[in-house]
Amino acid sequence: MNYSTPQDKPVRTLTQNRAIHTYFSMLADSLNNAGYDVRKAMRHDVPIPWTERLVKELIWRKVQKAMFDIESTTKLDVSQISDVYEVINRYTAESFCVSVAFPEKDRLIK
Repeated sequence: MNYSTPQDKPVRTLTQNRAIHTYFSMLADSLNNAGYDVRKAMRHDVPIPWTERLVKELIWRKVQKAMFDIESTTKLDVSQISDVYEVINRYTAESFCVSVAFPEKDRLIK
């Protein structure tokens, strides 16, 4: 395990980093396919398609900041990644009927 936080909690691995970014991309595709653009989900006037970067900045980062007061995804420990994912997945499922499973290792290899 990687231990480099002051609390000696395991920090995310490279595999988890790939999983987070794969999830961002998968959620962006799912929201786009379900007909939700950024304007509809975030109350803007211009229809902007979701991208991996927009999912990260407008959804993931806001939730992680609110939950843990952490700006960078590189500072999240293993359990925090799961906690942020669960909150976001519940929100998108309830609000947009869009639920995306967090990527497993075999999906990251492809």
